[in-house]
Amino acid sequence: MVEIRDFSSRRNFPGEVGNDFDVILHKYDAIQNIPWPLFAALLFLVAMIPTRADWSLTVGLWLFFIIDWLLLALLPKAGKSFGPPKPPVLVLAVLRALAGWLPLWGFLPLQLLGTLLVIYGFWIEPHHIRVTHQILKSSKIKPGSPIRLLHLGDLHIERLTRREQDLQKLVHTLNPDIILFSGDVLNLSYVRDPQAKDIARQIMSTWDAPYGIYAVLGSPAVDLDYTVQAIYANLPVHLLRGERMTLKIHNQQIDLIGLDCTHRPYLDSPRLDQLVDPLSTRFTIFLYHSPDLAPNAAQHNIDLQLSGHTHGGQVRLPWLGAFFTASLYGKVFEAGRYLLKDLTLYITRGLGMEGAGAPRVRFLCPPEIILWEISAP
Repeated sequence: MVEIRDFSSRRNFPGEVGNDFDVILHKYDAIQNIPWPLFAALLFLVAMIPTRADWSLTVGLWLFFIIDWLLLALLPKAGKSFGPPKPPVLVLAVLRALAGWLPLWGFLPLQLLGTLLVIYGFWIEPHHIRVTHQILKSSKIKPGSPIRLLHLGDLHIERLTRREQDLQKLVHTLNPDIILFSGDVLNLSYVRDPQAKDIARQIMSTWDAPYGIYAVLGSPAVDLDYTVQAIYANLPVHLLRGERMTLKIHNQQIDLIGLDCTHRPYLDSPRLDQLVDPLSTRFTIFLYHSPDLAPNAAQHNIDLQLSGHTHGGQVRLPWLGAFFTASLYGKVFEAGRYLLKDLTLYITRGLGMEGAGAPRVRFLCPPEIILWEISAP
């Protein structure tokens, strides 16, 4: 069981403008403004350090940097993703430089492997959606047809890409009873972009489920209040903003609670307390953008919490897991299914990627949508 922590004295919080990660991202984003000749020269200087000015090795390593730059610069032209290429290229150059200290027999294979990983992480994995199937049995559900619930999260729309087109096909093919979206519609770099808003509306307007589509707001820095009002206007999506609804699905009654996420558990927990029916015997779902309220939700008679926000870290390594998750609880909450007392928590890896200067990359962390079958034991 994860113990509830007191974050009331914390200075800043994930998912809001001005937090440490947000400040770093925007300062890092300034690298994109370096003129290309100066940036190419900077990469050459980075190549000189580990190769000790051995010109043949320096030029060879620099050419690998240039190939990375070309691969990332071509992503928008190919309609894959739309982030600035220079900031991640500089990070990749530093990582490649670490292998520059090795003798040639180790140096060259690692650089070639690095190029393959760049192609896979930027060009392939982010654009192949996985459908994760989850089963949950509860004594609160009567025997009969299971409830087929589709959980979506973290769209982070930039432009219409193959990923969004595949999502539309999958939603139609899976034919869920109900769709729940756990927030973050637009990419951080595109929150004020009219075209991105129109594309988001176009995508969400195609979602269909006989028992309804429900959503909550994501992070305050992403789901700006005035922006989401324009996006959700006249869409067949019920936006839950501090609301509990009783839904009837296949002659089953379930409670659905949706709450705005401030990323401050000490503020959101009392609001959740007011929404929960302590006497209810109905199966209860809590839709909330961040997993960080799960320890608080586990104190109530809530059966399932559906969240996102972490993206699963976007980059994961075997055994180590995510490098970074943007959760107040650190690596405690990364992605996937957790059990906290009687509460089942699922954190989706989401569909889109981080914005600003962050790399549009996924590695061992593909985008996902989750199809739940909720039934009697």
